[in-house]
Amino acid sequence: MEKRVIPVKTVERLVLYKRLLRDILAKGESSLYSHQLAKMANNTPAQVRRDLMMIGYAGGTPRKGYQTQELIDRIIQILDESKEQKIVLVGIGNLGRAILSYFSFQQPGFTIAAAFDSDESKTNRVIAGCRCYHLREFAEKIKETDAKLGVITVPAQHAQQVADMMIECGIKGILNFAPIPLKVPDNVFIDRIDITMALEKVAYLAG
Repeated sequence: MEKRVIPVKTVERLVLYKRLLRDILAKGESSLYSHQLAKMANNTPAQVRRDLMMIGYAGGTPRKGYQTQELIDRIIQILDESKEQKIVLVGIGNLGRAILSYFSFQQPGFTIAAAFDSDESKTNRVIAGCRCYHLREFAEKIKETDAKLGVITVPAQHAQQVADMMIECGIKGILNFAPIPLKVPDNVFIDRIDITMALEKVAYLAG
């Protein structure tokens, strides 16, 4: 199955299912039912079954439910996690450093291959186990690392320029932390994480 035919929201749920399934497998639970997974994921059993049908998984039985490891393996297969995903990060400020530190604990399937900044004081050094370079070396290092994913943690006024540079160098997926929407071609997937917007939503719903 081509992963591009799977809706984005379904992919988000699959990633969550995989994490939850690994947690329960670590507790020694080798099987579970759709209603159990739905409760942990805060959705419905019908939604869980639809999502699993979407990825062609029909391994559950009324008596035993789903086999935990088997379902994990199927989700991994669909998400194409057979190879390490290499990432480049641009913007070695406080947020950039925090992300580098997070990935220094070897997050499964992902490696930040290089980090970049225009500030000379932040380059030509290793931060949280990651080699940091000046932005003028970006194109050269992308070729060396063969990275296809990029993370943007620069100020808003520089974000579009950085995104354009990433796309020109072959980056196919971008995670944008800058507080501004970015324009990218249709063949590049971009996701935006705006912490302030998220907090405003939480504050309103909690009020």
